[in-house]
Amino acid sequence: MSDIEKKLDDVETSLSTDGLEEDIARADLYGLLASLFYSAPDDDLLHRIAASAAYGSGSGAPADAAMTQAWGELVRVASISSAKEWADEYQDMFIGIGKQDIFLYGSFYQTGFLNEKPLVRLRDSLRELGLESVEEVTESEDHIAALCEVMRYLIAGDDLSVANLTQQKKFFNEHMRSWLPDLCAAIENHPDIVHYKSVAGLAKAFFEVESYAMDMVE
Repeated sequence: MSDIEKKLDDVETSLSTDGLEEDIARADLYGLLASLFYSAPDDDLLHRIAASAAYGSGSGAPADAAMTQAWGELVRVASISSAKEWADEYQDMFIGIGKQDIFLYGSFYQTGFLNEKPLVRLRDSLRELGLESVEEVTESEDHIAALCEVMRYLIAGDDLSVANLTQQKKFFNEHMRSWLPDLCAAIENHPDIVHYKSVAGLAKAFFEVESYAMDMVE
């Protein structure tokens, strides 16, 4: 089973039993979003999403909850689309020729430019956490997929000196919270984006839950 397949299995189980308040559910959903934002899903992942259970089934979550609706929309879109359609959209919107339509980098939404001071501060924070970028990875550290992976580590990592609620709140508030709504809105409002609207909707709903939860952390 691939890492992405395991993430989806875990997300399905967590969403249908304990909900997003459990750490494992949060970590798995961060992992799934990281995968979807890093590259377009293949047909196998789409089929697994399409076959997944509805969010909240068996957990008492209200049927009209934002997360329920967002997960349901992702399932719907996955069930009627192909990997090629997703790949074409990802290429056209997030990579492009010369300049992409939608930037997936935090610095852009915070300053209007890439590779600015927010990226420098992020790299300082990653060094403090003992995290360094891998040479094979070409994307800068403020790519949304990379940030979601960091959050997944801070939730599920074994080193409790960094994998704890205090560090999660600090990292989320300092490097993600201020611009995530702008990224999701840019994707949802783009007239030519079809498939990734469902990913942005899920991300928006989840990040709103995360923001509320972080405010509860002392």
